[in-house]
Amino acid sequence: MTNLADFPITRKWPAQHPDRLQLYSLPTPNGIKVSAMLLETGLPHEAHLVDFASNDQMTPEFLSLNPNNKIPAILDPNGPGGRPLALWESGAILIYLAEKTGRFLSPDPALRHETIQWLMWQMGGLGPMSGQLGFFHKFAGRDYEDRRPFERYRDEVRRLLGVLDQRLDGREWIMGSDYSIADIACWPWLRTISGFYEASEHVDLASRKNVLRWFEACMARPASTPATNIPPRP
Repeated sequence: MTNLADFPITRKWPAQHPDRLQLYSLPTPNGIKVSAMLLETGLPHEAHLVDFASNDQMTPEFLSLNPNNKIPAILDPNGPGGRPLALWESGAILIYLAEKTGRFLSPDPALRHETIQWLMWQMGGLGPMSGQLGFFHKFAGRDYEDRRPFERYRDEVRRLLGVLDQRLDGREWIMGSDYSIADIACWPWLRTISGFYEASEHVDLASRKNVLRWFEACMARPASTPATNIPPRP
């Protein structure tokens, strides 16, 4: 494939600016991660809303780019070697964008791997456990008479927040003095726990002073609030 028109996803979401990176997303925590990274780096991009209410993520066009039917996904017309690159999974996209721009991921091998370690911690722990907490606290799972599933995920999110709080003790950011993809991966989930999920009290968030201080600093960055509305909902 030599241009974006060769990708079936562009038939449903035509590129108005085919020279720019194409983002297919929704402002959920995982989507916000990539939007924040794009704004932080200043990479020109064009955002397309993947509407879950319309099952856009299950259409043949979207599945042609991401067979796992999840957001976010990107299509970069200027990928490695000057060829278009299609990519999905928010953590993989963050690493790719960091390498593409040379920002938010240290070139020092040890610090690089430690940053990726914390990114994987979010991908495998904080994100999915918080998502399950949201399901059993706010959505259909809250009607289950058996409260053990809710309690399991509540307790695990509490534990994970304790891990993060300890990590941030004496550090400005997760990696110390430098804001990184580890921070970008984590703060959208803190925002959702305390906001949309309305679960702060259940996970004792108020007691995590380091996490709260860090979260305020993350949200104070100029890119953060705008990223929470990309792509804008209708």
